[in-house]
Amino acid sequence: MSYPDQPDVQSAAVLCWREGAVAQLRFNRPQALNAIDVRMATEFHAACQAIANDPLVRAVWVSAEGRAFMAGGDLSAMRSDPLPVAQALIAGMHGGLRLLAGLQAPVVASVHGAVAGGGLGLMLGCDLVVAAEGTRFGLAYPLIGASCDCSTSWGLPRLVGLRKALELALLAENIDAAEALRLGLVNRVVPAADLAMETECLVRRLADGPTLAYGHLKRLLRASLQNGLDEHLDAEAEGFLACAQTGDFAEGVSAFLDKRVAVFTGR
Repeated sequence: MSYPDQPDVQSAAVLCWREGAVAQLRFNRPQALNAIDVRMATEFHAACQAIANDPLVRAVWVSAEGRAFMAGGDLSAMRSDPLPVAQALIAGMHGGLRLLAGLQAPVVASVHGAVAGGGLGLMLGCDLVVAAEGTRFGLAYPLIGASCDCSTSWGLPRLVGLRKALELALLAENIDAAEALRLGLVNRVVPAADLAMETECLVRRLADGPTLAYGHLKRLLRASLQNGLDEHLDAEAEGFLACAQTGDFAEGVSAFLDKRVAVFTGR
């Protein structure tokens, strides 16, 4: 998949394009509250592949059209023949999530309305999250007799702890944006009218940063819960020494000593 010159709002389930150094990935099934069907999952995977293949991307902005970020999976698509539909949905979504997790560029989600099921897992897989006031978050998997997908069970206990993750998953009770902020599920909560502006400011700031260093930071922090101290110290040394050989490191050190703002190029 390549970026279209103009996003086809009428036909695409997932819009994907780049503005400067920022890749935009926007879910576009507003009539279905962006519930995931096979087409959306397939297009999401393709969009993530396009972003991963683009060396000019230095930040990714994930958002959604309509009244909700994502209302989980499209159950109507699974009703008649659940197994093959579920397999196709999971293949597309998990393939895309793996690609996003491997990016050096920071990934920022901008969420509103409802964030449920796989939408919550997708949000948890992003590096930073800005939420609109009034957003509701929940895992409804037990209500349909299912366990979770889209990396939800990986991200949730890492952010809120095992006991709270079990409560959220087993009881399937919704929480509001203020509680999501308190638990660390999101980074910022802003008025709904300011969501796009606040997210854009954050994304543009990250896009101007040292992309290779961001990539090392992301990998180190995500691996920290699995690594022992000795192993992690080695990983930190490897990452820092790799950064020390970049143009951005030379620029950052010079700017700091010269008392000026650094101009990073992502290399």
